[in-house]
Amino acid sequence: MNKWLPLNLKLKQFRSKLLNDPYYRLQSGEEVQMAAQLGMCIDANQATVDDWLRLPGLSIHQGRTLVELSKSGVKFYCIEDIAAALSLPVQRLEPLKPLLNFSYYDEESLANTRQINPNTATLENLLKIPLIDLALAKAVIENRLAHGSYRNLVDFQQRLELPGDAIAQLMYYLRF
Repeated sequence: MNKWLPLNLKLKQFRSKLLNDPYYRLQSGEEVQMAAQLGMCIDANQATVDDWLRLPGLSIHQGRTLVELSKSGVKFYCIEDIAAALSLPVQRLEPLKPLLNFSYYDEESLANTRQINPNTATLENLLKIPLIDLALAKAVIENRLAHGSYRNLVDFQQRLELPGDAIAQLMYYLRF
């Protein structure tokens, strides 16, 4: 990236890069700062391996470790917790701090938002998701059997012809 471009032009170009590649891996501290300016944020307690891999300097092994710890009930309250979990010096992770959010989730709210994989879910499991009635649950399974697994949330939405507002609510309950 050309360091001599005006900041607003650099931000526009960077925003375009992020929009064109949802798995873009940030390359530098400068890109971390720009991503934070653009509103990018990663919830350390709900992050996926793909979320962790967007951050410069983190390996897939480290991302998987953090996700497994979260799934097992470990709560991350600050950057020092992430550093301790990865056995890294805090100074190495400090540049990532602008993108990390350390939200607190109580056990009840986590239990209420258990994510279900629509590629393996039974009819009964799908009916536990708010907004999914019997007709939609049957359509999910029939479509899956006829056309194969859903690749992601977009594929799920398109194949079932669901409106954006329904997906906006369902996305918290689905994991592909």
